[in-house]
Amino acid sequence: MKDKQTPLLKQYNQIKEKYPETILLYRLGDFYETFGDDAITTSKVCGIVLTKRNHGAAGDLPLAGFPYHQLDAYLPKLVRAGHRVAVCEQLEDPKFARGIVKRDVVEVVTPGVSLYDKLLDTKKNNYVASVVLEKGSAGLAACDISTGEFLTCEIPAVSVGEVLESLCPAELVISKTQKDEINTLILGLSSNPAITKLEEWIFGESFGREVLLRHFKTQNLKGFGIDGLNLAIAAAGAILHYILETQKSQVQQISRLTLYNPSEYMPLDYATRRNLEILYSFSDNTAQSSLISILDKTSTAMGGRLLKKWITRPLLNLDKIQSRLDAVEAILNNNGKREVLRKILSDISDLERLISKVCTGRANPREVVVLKQSLLQIPKIKEILREINHPSLTSLASKLNPLVIIIDLIETALVEEPSVQLGAGSVFRPKYDAELDSYVEAKYSGKSWISNYQEDERRKTGITSLKVGFTSVFGYYIEVTNLHSSKVPDEYQRKQTLTNAERYTTKELKEYESKILGAEEKINELEQRLFAELRSKIALQTEAIQEDAYLISSLDCLTAFAQASHEYSYCKPVIDNSTVIEIHDGRHPVVERLLGIEKKFTPNSTLMDSNSGQVHIITGPNMSCKSCYLNHATCAKPH
Repeated sequence: MKDKQTPLLKQYNQIKEKYPETILLYRLGDFYETFGDDAITTSKVCGIVLTKRNHGAAGDLPLAGFPYHQLDAYLPKLVRAGHRVAVCEQLEDPKFARGIVKRDVVEVVTPGVSLYDKLLDTKKNNYVASVVLEKGSAGLAACDISTGEFLTCEIPAVSVGEVLESLCPAELVISKTQKDEINTLILGLSSNPAITKLEEWIFGESFGREVLLRHFKTQNLKGFGIDGLNLAIAAAGAILHYILETQKSQVQQISRLTLYNPSEYMPLDYATRRNLEILYSFSDNTAQSSLISILDKTSTAMGGRLLKKWITRPLLNLDKIQSRLDAVEAILNNNGKREVLRKILSDISDLERLISKVCTGRANPREVVVLKQSLLQIPKIKEILREINHPSLTSLASKLNPLVIIIDLIETALVEEPSVQLGAGSVFRPKYDAELDSYVEAKYSGKSWISNYQEDERRKTGITSLKVGFTSVFGYYIEVTNLHSSKVPDEYQRKQTLTNAERYTTKELKEYESKILGAEEKINELEQRLFAELRSKIALQTEAIQEDAYLISSLDCLTAFAQASHEYSYCKPVIDNSTVIEIHDGRHPVVERLLGIEKKFTPNSTLMDSNSGQVHIITGPNMSCKSCYLNHATCAKPH
């Protein structure tokens, strides 16, 4: 059958063999096409009509495709349905290709490895995780390439499900040889991640160490605190290898590796999180009427993502808990400054995902300007925090980096409102690049140049009837009637003879013609190069921008808690290491809001002590709010 394949089908199958269990979007002119089983799947998932294409002796083959400019519409549908998608592009201009056009895969998009906005929830991380098992222990790593977050840890194998439950990965990468063991450990996982099985050698410690050292350009892994954690290294290396293979490029936004310590947080299994309705309502499984819907007063997307981590991974360290409470209190007690702070935070875009786009070459000019505008808010934040004058907040302010170098770089290069697309000559400021300016001027000031040139030539030659014109066949020309032929300068080169006139050209006119006719192509070429250089310079400050993003996210969460406390009259709890839980007039945060202002929630007090009152028996008829009381008491524990 292979001998009967057309050249196109042969090329398709050669590429497809490299990407098993992956839908291949094959660029064919102005369309992405899928063939065979991929076409059948694509047709069903995307609602595209399934057709057939004849491939000579190979016969008809199912076919489904869509215009290349609709990639952002159809690719997310395939990935949301749980499929891996390989994007295969034309690597040369078909007009200059000899034989079949060269093609290859430039990106593989999976449920856990994606930078497409339509596949990302602004207030939710999109993790791809990896698990490696050995003798009752496990290495676990997770990475969100849209933010650059990368963490790893070593835990008992029995804790794998618990840690994955807190991370909620979209995809889990495992060894083919360990799939049965791992499937047993993750039974009942609420996130239901897509499972990707890879070859066993990818999960080796030596291979993982090599991948990590090469990516981070370090001599060892001591700086990350994992040098002796072989399983953690294996899991992290496998994840990074998988990401590099799918992205087909370096991922500069993954600039650090964090040792994740699950013991720092209170474990909340799926049943606990569901019963307490922390993220989702028990009744309709939506965020509405959940605890997070009440507390999420964040002003930024990255703050929203961090808040979700904070309330699903409650701290156990008393000092850290107290530090957060004190900071919230300081912001709450400065009512006017809190409002100003929230306004400033609302003007900050998603720095984490913006810098990831910059690093991967996906950020457009307008997004780079948005990055600058967000960084311009940092000095304002520092000033407000200094005025509040609380140690925790002052410390946070001192760590914030205004990144003036990035602001100046973008300010110098780009106009205030650049076009999204490159190539129109409306991205870079005048005088940023002299060559670009000349082509932009040629494109947009052609009539003016021709008019000026014509006047100059009339003055120099004394031929008042001389005119400069253009035809699609002969290009630009200088036309002189036969009456004035004796005045034509020697440097004029004859181009065309008419009945009553001659048409000429000059070296200057030829150069201008070449420039103006190729202006659009040159503008596109120059803007592409200059913008790539600008992104590369910005990417050098990735770690600093990510550090600012984390600090701003933390401040956003603290401010959100202060705002919720202000709106709902919450008080600051006293937290200690005792075994006593004492609540005076406790209110259920969600039920209270559902009742509204007309129906007042009746407060309940609770006193529990492990020595004298560890067990309480709650009785009463159905619908008497027993579970409401239990939940409010549970939520009030010193988490």
